[in-house]
Amino acid sequence: MTLALLILDDEPEVRDALERDLISVAGTIRVEVASDVDDAWEAIEEIDRDGDSLAVALCDHRMPGVTGVEFLVAMMDDRRTTQTRKVLVTGQADLADTIRAVNAANLDYYMAKPWTQKELLSVVSDCLTDYIEENHLDPLPYMPIIDRVRAMTIIRDRSDLS
Repeated sequence: MTLALLILDDEPEVRDALERDLISVAGTIRVEVASDVDDAWEAIEEIDRDGDSLAVALCDHRMPGVTGVEFLVAMMDDRRTTQTRKVLVTGQADLADTIRAVNAANLDYYMAKPWTQKELLSVVSDCLTDYIEENHLDPLPYMPIIDRVRAMTIIRDRSDLS
């Protein structure tokens, strides 16, 4: 099983920028890109079919049709994505949308556009580390991109239990 990260944004330049800023994680986790919510659900289906797990979703809010917040809320009702760490990457969510994302979608992070690569990598690292810890996964394959101090604590605490 491989962990996956989903980028959902309707703007090609933004998708490309996110993917480019995450190139350093692509050798360790699977990165999928979607231009709309239908594409995102198809990517989730493919991830699941391959036996992989969607660990992190980076999602824009303002998109034609279904909004990013609506998509994140819908993820809570799907067994494949209830544990996924959810990040809203947007410059246009109003307070009501953001509150709904936090309360109904269990939003983990809100990142304003424009982001910095350092900020993005830090958020992804935190999200992956949380996902690994909460799902009792082995952190060793993901050490290059997760919080190493927390990973070592996870390993130590698990060895103390055995």
